[in-house]
Amino acid sequence: MRIIGIDPGFAITGYGVIDYIGNKFSIIDVGAINTEAGLELSDRLLALSNSLDELIAKYKPDAMAVEELFFNTNVKTAIKVGHGRGVALLAAARANLKVYEYTPLQVKQAVVGYGRAKKEQVQQMVKVLLNLEKTPKPDDAADALAVAICHAHCSGSFRAIDFR
Repeated sequence: MRIIGIDPGFAITGYGVIDYIGNKFSIIDVGAINTEAGLELSDRLLALSNSLDELIAKYKPDAMAVEELFFNTNVKTAIKVGHGRGVALLAAARANLKVYEYTPLQVKQAVVGYGRAKKEQVQQMVKVLLNLEKTPKPDDAADALAVAICHAHCSGSFRAIDFR
């Protein structure tokens, strides 16, 4: 199964593409989509949309795993990140790609085994699980890989329950 993990944002959106076959991970690509500061929000979202469309077309994933929105106090930032999240969901819908959403707590639980793990612990486990020499940068890229790993670990339960 090929999974594209997305850590959504409007300035930086992390992405990670992995294959998960026979309980083994292979990393295909990892990186971040950066939108230019100073551009109108609509132009930044268009650039994000175009980049996500290109990634989906290039790698042809079977599923998209997206981190759910989490914010503490800055509502303005949360709204902008929500716009970026919406663009990711739209890109998946345009490609007829099934989307799975995970909370930060679920991602940490699936990757580290502890839902309150620190960011550094998650990044270390991403590095170990994917047999990488170093943690991917920026952090958004490593977070996107964690979301993809989360889906790989949880996907068996989704296949077992089919309500169609």
